[in-house]
Amino acid sequence: MLFKTYSRFIKTLSLKFTSNGEPLEVLEMVEEELPEPKDSQVLIKVLMAPINPSYINIIQGRYPLQPAKLPDTAGNEFVGKIVQMGEKVQNFVLKEHVVAFESGLGTWSKYLLLDCKQIYAIPFEVPLPAAATLTINPCTAFRMLKDFIKLQPGDCIIQNGANSAVGQAVHQLCKIWGIKSMGVVRDRPELIKLKQDLLRLGATEILTDEELSKTQLFKSDCLPKPRLALNCVGGESATNIAKHLDYQGVMVTYGGMSRKPLTLATGSLIFKKHSFHGFWITEWVKKNYTSPERSYMLRNLTQLMQRNEFLAPNHELIPFEQYKKFGEQALRLANKTNKKFIFDIADKECN
Repeated sequence: MLFKTYSRFIKTLSLKFTSNGEPLEVLEMVEEELPEPKDSQVLIKVLMAPINPSYINIIQGRYPLQPAKLPDTAGNEFVGKIVQMGEKVQNFVLKEHVVAFESGLGTWSKYLLLDCKQIYAIPFEVPLPAAATLTINPCTAFRMLKDFIKLQPGDCIIQNGANSAVGQAVHQLCKIWGIKSMGVVRDRPELIKLKQDLLRLGATEILTDEELSKTQLFKSDCLPKPRLALNCVGGESATNIAKHLDYQGVMVTYGGMSRKPLTLATGSLIFKKHSFHGFWITEWVKKNYTSPERSYMLRNLTQLMQRNEFLAPNHELIPFEQYKKFGEQALRLANKTNKKFIFDIADKECN
C-alpha cells in the first residue's frame, strides 16, 4: 500500500510591491505560505526589520539596484531567530539569533525561508534594534574609517549628515578608536538637544553649516585639521567640509541627500593634494563576501554591541501589521529625519 507524504506549510505576512511608486501607494500586505526548510534551508521568525532610506528609493524606482522582477518583498536587513532547519544545516542551532549576510532578501515579512549561507549568527546579548541595523550603516561607517586613509588616535575627521544613522555610527567608532570627530548638521528647532545627543555618543564637536563657515577651531589648533571628510549630503555642504581638510586629506562620498552635485575647488586638487572617492557598502560586500576583513568587521561590531559600547541609532519601532496607520511617517520621512524607523515584527511571546 502506498502512502502519500504531505509537506507542511507555515503562513506568513509580507509587504510586497508590484510596481514602483510611493511606498504607501504601492506596498501591500500579502499572506503567503512557506514550505518546511529542506537541505541547507532555515526557517526564520523575523523579530525586527529596519526601514532603510535606500529601500524607500528602491520602491520609488530611484535607486540603481532594482528587483529582478515584480512583485517583490521589500526590505534588506533584519534580525530574527531560527525556528526550523533543513537536515544539512550545520553551524547553526534552533532559536539562535541571526541577521542578513547579503542584501535583497525581502525582509519585511513575518517569516523568511533562506539558505544558511545567507545568514550570520549573533549573540543573544546584542539588543534587537542594534542587531537589526548591523549590516548597512555601522559597516559603512567602519569601512570608510578604515579603508581610505590610515587614521591614528588623536587624528580628526569631519562629516556632514552627522545625525544620520551612519553619522551616529561614525561618532561612536571614533570615540572607541581615539579619533576626534567633527559633525556638521542642519539648523533646526531642537538643535541644542541634537548636539547634546551626538556629543554623548562620542562626537568631539557639532556645528551647523553656518557655524562651520565661521569656526576658528582648526586655525586655533583646538582641533587638528581633519585628515578625512565623510559626505552624504553633496552640494554646498560637501564643498564646505572639504575646505577644512588637511594637506593630502581624503573625502569619501557615500550619499547625496541634497541631490545637488559635488563642486570641488581647483586649489583643493592642485595645492592641497586632496583626493576624492565614492563608497557603496553593497558593492564592497559583493567583493568581500567571505573575506577575513568582513568577518573581522562583523565580529568586532557585534562584540561592541554586546558590551553596549556601540548603540543602535536613534529609532522608533513601528508595529508591522499596522504599517499603514503607524508607518505613514516612517515611509514618507525615512529620508528626511534623524530617526531610524524599525518594523517590530516579533509576537509578544518572541520578545
